[in-house]
This record gives sequence, C-alpha cells and structure tokens, in this order.
Amino acid sequence: MKRIWIFNHHALTPDMSGGTRHYDFAKELVSRGYKVTIFAASFHYSSYSELKEYKDDFFLRENTDGVDFVWLKTRPYKGNGIGRVINMLDYMYKVQKAVDHVNDKPDVIIGSSVHLFAVYAAYKVSKRLQIPFIMEVRDIWPQTLIDMGISKWHPFVIALGLLERFLYKKADKIITNLPYAYEHIEKFGISRKNIIWISNGVDTHRSQSIQAYKYEPGKLHITYAGAIGQANQLEVLVKAAKHFEDKDLVVHIIGDGVLLKRLEKVKPHNVILHGPVPKEKAISMIKGSDVLFFPLADSPVFRFGISSNKLFDYLASGKPIIFASNAKNDLIKEANAGISIEADNEQAVIDAIKQLSAMDKRELSELGNNGLQYVSKHFSIEVLVDKLEECFSSLVYNVPKSEK
Repeated sequence: MKRIWIFNHHALTPDMSGGTRHYDFAKELVSRGYKVTIFAASFHYSSYSELKEYKDDFFLRENTDGVDFVWLKTRPYKGNGIGRVINMLDYMYKVQKAVDHVNDKPDVIIGSSVHLFAVYAAYKVSKRLQIPFIMEVRDIWPQTLIDMGISKWHPFVIALGLLERFLYKKADKIITNLPYAYEHIEKFGISRKNIIWISNGVDTHRSQSIQAYKYEPGKLHITYAGAIGQANQLEVLVKAAKHFEDKDLVVHIIGDGVLLKRLEKVKPHNVILHGPVPKEKAISMIKGSDVLFFPLADSPVFRFGISSNKLFDYLASGKPIIFASNAKNDLIKEANAGISIEADNEQAVIDAIKQLSAMDKRELSELGNNGLQYVSKHFSIEVLVDKLEECFSSLVYNVPKSEK
C-alpha cells in the first residue's frame, strides 16, 4: 500500500499562513516511498482570500517537495455564516469531480475534518473505488458547535449529528489528533481499537534550520502566533501588557482573525500586531523571542484535550512558554517547559511574566530546552508517521464493508 489520497479542505503548504499537518505527514511518507496526493481548497479560511490563480478549470495541480496537491477553486465567503457552509458544500462537490482527473488510483483514502462534508466526500470516493476509508477527526462536529452555545436542536446541528454517526460507522479506521476524543467516539458503538490517536506535531528538522529573527536587543520579547478569535483570549495578554508599558517589554502578536480589529483599537504602545505571515517567517519570529504565550478560553470544547499546531512549533523553538489554558492535557507541565496558569486570568498572566522576567538566561534556556527535547521525542513528524504507517498496515485491503 503506497498510494494515499488525503481530503483536507484547509490543507496548506509552508509558504502559507497556518498549520501544515498533512503536508508534513505527506512529505515524510514520500521519503518512505509513498505517493501522496492532497486535495485542498485554495481559498484561505482566515484571510478570506484566494491563494491561487485559475484559468478555465475549477482545479489546478502542483507538486511541492514531492507532494502532489490538487487545489480546488471554491466559492469565497466571509465569517461563519451561510457563506461558509456553502463553501464547504462546494468543496465536497468539486473534490469528487476532481478525482476523475487524477490517474493513479489510491490504495487508501483519508477524509479529514475540520468539517464532515470533506469526510463524506472521501467516503463516497472510497465506495466508488472500493478502497479502505480512514476518517480523521480533528474537530468534533457537531459537539463543538453545541459547546459554543448553538442549540442541539438546531436543524444544521441535527443534520451534522446524523452525518457524524453515519461516518463513524462507515470508517475502516478513525484517526484523531485529540488525546481524549475516544471518550466521545466510543459513545457511538465504535471499538476503542479502531480509534487511533495521532497528534499534531512538528518538523523539528525544518524548525532547527530556520534562523531566529533579530528583535530589538535589551527588551523582553513575548510572542503569540496563531489565529485571533474568541477562543484565543488575546485580550488577556493585551491587558496584561499595559502593566509593563514603562518596562523593557514588547508583545508581538502574529496572525489574523475576527478580533484583530478590536485588538488594534485597545492595544497599548508595547504591543505590535504583525498580521498574518508565512509559516517559516512565523517560526523565525518565534525562535527570536524570549517567551511565548499560548492562551485558550475556558470552554468545554477542550475537555477532549488539544493538539494545537502552534504549541508544537513553540516547543520546537526551544523557548519557555506561558500556557494559559484549562485544557485536559498540559504539555508544558509534562515537559517542564514553562509556566502553566488558568485560562482567562489577567493577573495570572502578569505574575507569569514577572516570574519569567526575573529568571536569568540559563534558567530560561533550560525551560526551553526541556520543551525541545520533549517534542522531539514524542511529537516529531517521524514519530507520528510511524503511527500512521501502523494504521495503514492494520487495514484489510480489497475487502470493503458489505454495506458500503
């Protein structure tokens, strides 16, 4: 089994802003003799901009570092309303058409959520081609929407719930990046042995090869890199920064999102908003920082744990981290790579900054190195792809489920 198709609506390459889970996995698989094709949409989910130029076709093909990408032109949208749902359905429809233009039939297909329509498309193609189908659960839908306050009786939530149950039953294997997602999935009668935890991770070789950004010397530089939305609680960091306006401290916020304009209005002079940048530049800026900040709102969404791309990039940078979250798993505490505090607590952020700023360079370096060693041992791309290959080897080929 050497040919893999991955359906991921929001897959990205390193020159784009965002997570590169499937690019990283695919590049490693290619180095092991696999042929991998990723089907993604080129309309960016947070910048709301088209990243590719199309002629007459609705798709285009590119090869990046040996990984084949099929980019789909999907309907543009803004925000999280009906336009985004239409964009999801557009991807689901077009990806099933695009596979007809790819000659190499895969041995297995992976359908990855952010949304379940991409997973459903993968299931439909697997049925047509009579190949194993792996469902990858990165966000738990519709439970995430319910935890965010949408009624469980909303028609869209009910429809997603029915689709979720259907796909769990149809999948030959279920991969999840969340360490405790099995607690939810098992409720649908799925055996634990068919649920495989493969976390997000980091290409430590790429991270180490990138030069650290040169910030202004003589100041303590604290950096956040990632989405700027309700779940990220960056207002807490901005408010905490005001207490250090007369100190040699600068806060850098890298990324884009719905709350960026709000932060522009309330930030003090020692907070710099850099906007979205390509991933390699973001890693460079992370590595050049003195301290990194990771916040998440206190929400039931995180009771299944977290697997944030930026957290693994943080750990690989060798810098100490302030982890402001009530998530069920705490890698910073496990690695002894910084300070863990409760979510949504401005005073706790202030105290953590004071504690780290009082440390000498040796102490800060030791915390950062702890994180680097921990992520290299447990969450490097090589380690995670070993688990993915084990998943492939456990599949039974050419014996599709009778109900497919």
